[in-house]
Amino acid sequence: MPDDLDIHVIVDNSSTHKTEEIHRWLVRHPRFTLHFTPTYSSWMNLVERWFAELTNKWLRRGTHRSTKELEAAISSWIDTWNENPRPFVWHKSAEEIFESLATYFIVASVTQDFRRPVRPARP
Repeated sequence: MPDDLDIHVIVDNSSTHKTEEIHRWLVRHPRFTLHFTPTYSSWMNLVERWFAELTNKWLRRGTHRSTKELEAAISSWIDTWNENPRPFVWHKSAEEIFESLATYFIVASVTQDFRRPVRPARP
């Protein structure tokens, strides 16, 4: 990237992006600006949801006497899931997501330090 261009980075709402160390780095590198996705919109939520399915519907119902048995149970779940995969579907409408973004931007625009993440109050 040419040195005269600002760099805008879209990141999920993970707390790892909001640490004091990251804030200090951003202060030292003012051409970088982080933009956070709305809370609960991260693709990672879908990954976590899949692992919840694995845990609740397969692992808690079984008995695993060894690591080998546990690994076999997980492999079996994956094979079964892949025979008839079911995508997870977002339940928020586009309007709800845009409303959440608008609230975030309103709060961020009145904040003194734009690089410091701000979470809007939940309704």
